[in-house]
Amino acid sequence: MSTHFGSKDGILIRIMKLEDYENLKVFMGGNFYNGEPLCAFSGEDVQQCCEKEDNDYHISMIEQGTSLLAINENDGGRIVGFVLAGSQLSSDLEKHRKEADEMEKHSWGRIAVFLSEVERKVNIFERYGVSKLLYSHMTNVDASMRGKGLGTRLAAALMELGRSKGFPLMAAYCTSFYSARQKESMGMECIYEHAYADYKDAEGQVVFNPPAPHTHVRVLVISL
Repeated sequence: MSTHFGSKDGILIRIMKLEDYENLKVFMGGNFYNGEPLCAFSGEDVQQCCEKEDNDYHISMIEQGTSLLAINENDGGRIVGFVLAGSQLSSDLEKHRKEADEMEKHSWGRIAVFLSEVERKVNIFERYGVSKLLYSHMTNVDASMRGKGLGTRLAAALMELGRSKGFPLMAAYCTSFYSARQKESMGMECIYEHAYADYKDAEGQVVFNPPAPHTHVRVLVISL
């Protein structure tokens, strides 16, 4: 299969390579972490919270050949969007629970605990009777490119890639209202949602308070 997924208006989508990662980290710092609702309004530099663990996880996804990069061919190959995605197995639910429980009590740790609880409650593997799925972990588009359909192109390319690799399903845990809306527009089904206002700590305090319209985490799935 080709490693490229077409160029439109000078923006090429291709499979991510390991040598892209250092530039991707810079892009994520300036675009993803300050825009994703739970990170952006945490009051912490979330990218620094678990940098080594995140690096290892992201690199493992890139090594699978399941992550995508959008580059501007008219601007020296500048990154303008990406998807980090990888294979997920039913055994990963317990693995993620243990990893989240062992994290420090910073913003990224709290997010990991929350998402682990959500994925175990939903249990897509049991619900759909599958042993693996393609997990769309992070998607982000440069602010200058939003509203131009690039997020939709990235999602469509990831679905195509997932089918070529034999994944029965693709799933995404959308913490952003806009991300969930975009994926629903492509036929992904929302099978679960959890209001942030209902997620509280041991003292009864709401853990996450992003502004509207980011009021829920939503789990979306599509058959490939």
